[in-house]
Amino acid sequence: MTETELQPETEPKSVNETSSAKQLEEEGEIAADYIEELLDIYDLDGDIDIDVRQGRAYLAVSSEGESNIRLISHPDTVEALQELARLAVQAKTGNFSRLILDIGGSRDAKAAGLAKFVEKAIARAKDSGEDVALKPMSSYERKLAHDIIAAAGLVSESEGEGKDRHIVIKHA
Repeated sequence: MTETELQPETEPKSVNETSSAKQLEEEGEIAADYIEELLDIYDLDGDIDIDVRQGRAYLAVSSEGESNIRLISHPDTVEALQELARLAVQAKTGNFSRLILDIGGSRDAKAAGLAKFVEKAIARAKDSGEDVALKPMSSYERKLAHDIIAAAGLVSESEGEGKDRHIVIKHA
């Protein structure tokens, strides 16, 4: 038998198991370079801060005073740029990235809007006594929604696959 035949078979490691702080910092650097190039191409002003939070690279683009960064801070635009940055990381590293991008406080704005939406759904669930299914959301949005629902004393479950994955609010 050869040495490789003697090696035990191992399962591929999950993203969380393989993502060390060093790897996440590298992801952040690659994504920051990509975003910085985009800012330069469109002549937008912004400072990029890189951090590692909850097992993810986190990039925040901000500016002082009057800035044109607001032109790309709409949550849908930020989500699209986040996907492009993730692809840039994947192209350089060969690994899937779960990095988070925030431009001009877009994450806070999106979280506030999501909180209002979820609170209305919670009220419907409490008033009707029935389960309430929410629209499909990203994993980040689902995590925020699960936290809001739990704080309201209700139970939630994610259902569906891929782009159809959504939350159902249930009574405890």
